[in-house]
Amino acid sequence: MKGIEALDVIFKPRSIAVIGATPRKGTIGYQLLHNIIQYGFNGMVFPVNPNHKYIKSIKCHASVLSITDDVDLAIIAVPKEYVLKVAEQCGDKGVRALVIISAGFREVGGAGIEREEALGRLREKYGFRIIGPNCMGVINANPEVRMNGTFAPLEPQSGVLAIMTQSGALGVAILLSVAKLNLGLSYFVSVGNKIDVSGNDLLEYWADDDKTELIGLYLESFGEPRRFTQLAKRITKKKPVVLVKSGTTAAGAIAASSHTGHLSGLDIAVEALLQQCGVIRVSSIDEMMDLALAFVKNPVPRGNRVAVLTNAGGPGIMATDAIINQGLAISQLSDKTQESLAKMLPEESSVHNPVDMIASATPEQYERAMQYILEDDNVDAVIVIFVPPIMIEPREVVEKVTSASRRRGKPVFTVMMAEEHHYEELPRTITDAPPLYRYPESAVRALVDMNRHRVWCERPEGEVRRFAVASDIRDIVDGKKAAGGGYLRPDDVSRLLAAYGFPVCRAKIVSMSDDLADAAEYVGYPLVLKVFGNDIIHKSDFGGVVVGIKDAQELEEARSNVKRSLQRAEVVDQAQGLMVQEMASAGKEVILGMATDPKFGPLLMFGMGGKYVEIIKDINFRVMPVTDVDAWEMVKGIKSYPILEGVRGDQGVDIEFIVESIQRLAQLVIDFPSIVELDINPVIVTPARESCRVVDARIRVAGE
Repeated sequence: MKGIEALDVIFKPRSIAVIGATPRKGTIGYQLLHNIIQYGFNGMVFPVNPNHKYIKSIKCHASVLSITDDVDLAIIAVPKEYVLKVAEQCGDKGVRALVIISAGFREVGGAGIEREEALGRLREKYGFRIIGPNCMGVINANPEVRMNGTFAPLEPQSGVLAIMTQSGALGVAILLSVAKLNLGLSYFVSVGNKIDVSGNDLLEYWADDDKTELIGLYLESFGEPRRFTQLAKRITKKKPVVLVKSGTTAAGAIAASSHTGHLSGLDIAVEALLQQCGVIRVSSIDEMMDLALAFVKNPVPRGNRVAVLTNAGGPGIMATDAIINQGLAISQLSDKTQESLAKMLPEESSVHNPVDMIASATPEQYERAMQYILEDDNVDAVIVIFVPPIMIEPREVVEKVTSASRRRGKPVFTVMMAEEHHYEELPRTITDAPPLYRYPESAVRALVDMNRHRVWCERPEGEVRRFAVASDIRDIVDGKKAAGGGYLRPDDVSRLLAAYGFPVCRAKIVSMSDDLADAAEYVGYPLVLKVFGNDIIHKSDFGGVVVGIKDAQELEEARSNVKRSLQRAEVVDQAQGLMVQEMASAGKEVILGMATDPKFGPLLMFGMGGKYVEIIKDINFRVMPVTDVDAWEMVKGIKSYPILEGVRGDQGVDIEFIVESIQRLAQLVIDFPSIVELDINPVIVTPARESCRVVDARIRVAGE
């Protein structure tokens, strides 16, 4: 079965065989069958176990082959040694999909890898779809289906949240958290080893599913990141996708022979990909649940202006600090709102934002204050804080806040610092209450992510620009590739970049002992002398760069000084020659670069450049393709962007030149996939485009 519609047989089966079912409580086989029956599956169920005739008063079959009816889905929970035999029987029976709970495959290495490969061959032979192996199962909470094909000890409610997890153990924790928060599910899938059905398949399946309004993902690895990007860009414009990605500390340098390689790694690639496709990344399951609660209970905010309503000054200040520090804005309440609040609140109250009603505030005052604030056109969202005094019951306040927030079309976040039992009881008894949080920071963080989703949905798509290439320079890259790869000569680098419209400095290459007069005449004084060599990455570390040379005498002195410096550093044998180069105008130094990740492909980098780039690390990455909108975001996203704009009397540089240069580099990278590593550092950028220059660059080509 091909295509995403084939997943219907997993999520909407007419019949299920539970292979490994058992009447022995406390086992996975028992819990699987129990959950399917208890949850009220609207289809046929066939227990399969050769050691029993009946389980739970249902006829038990010796094997799937002895079932006379058709079987759409088999859920397999047998010892690993029997999985292949059972899967083959399912294939012979014509079972259309398998959910393999059994562990002992690729995750254990050795013979487990062989078992998983054999399972893959059976999948190819019979054409059935597989979830797992080594997973905890699937759930479709749609009332028309009612399938709980997991061994989790709970019955999830029906709702709009679809969850995919790569970890079975975390899957149980997620389901328990969902139940605790009184959230409902549309689907739950534990994918395990992802031998067949992947996170990408599920994203595509849920993209147009009218029962799913929010998607949560726990991932340990990306199988096909480029396909993920394409899917997520489309899906996140319609419904939020929230992701927890583990494995962040395993990131290492992609290529240690360039600035870009040193600064890029697995987690940076993941972060760049997620930024480009609108996926909201959170750091923990708790944060995912906080955000899921916000999206399920609230509309998306229409802007970033937040009002805070509290009965305690300290938490109100905490919320205000978090709002400002995380890039949201404190609303300026209208005069009308402030006057209305002043009339109903004690004189000691503050009617400015944050609105502090003091500890004596009643549930009725909460309700009226909420109404005034929500009606204010200057307010996009409200964080309401309640610290329970002895005389007021938290339930009454939540009821009044809920009443005020209904039909207002604005998100409301309730922060309640109360006894623990309230956090479970109130969501169950007041089902339409706004999301409830323990601390202001959690509520603000959820609102920040919701606002980020709004900004993403309003963001233009952008386009991938193509520029005219001035000359045919394919021979430069192809020749180096045919010769086994390696770094291009500096003059070839200049030719390549110039062909793609980069303003490179005039330069001439000479040997270490050549006469320098002709080169100096071609370049013109003042000039720069620098050593080059494939293994000399940071030339200034070895005294290999001399700037501001004004005449022939200084040029000869500079060469002598460079040679002595290289000898002292014991790298003179690595020097392949000297470059006599035009002296660029003074300006700001930026870096453009590219490194290749084996899974994500080329990663483009932009940031503040120069010799301290690896120390300052003020950089941004994007995966390919890079649109004009991506390029602008790369530039505006660095911390030093105000310096490029111009501060303290400094004139700003030509930002559009930088944005265009990023797009030109993206085109070059696409045109030459054999280029695996590239640094253009520094690029001197000035207020006038005509004086911007590429000062130095390195390009490495892969061999055939």
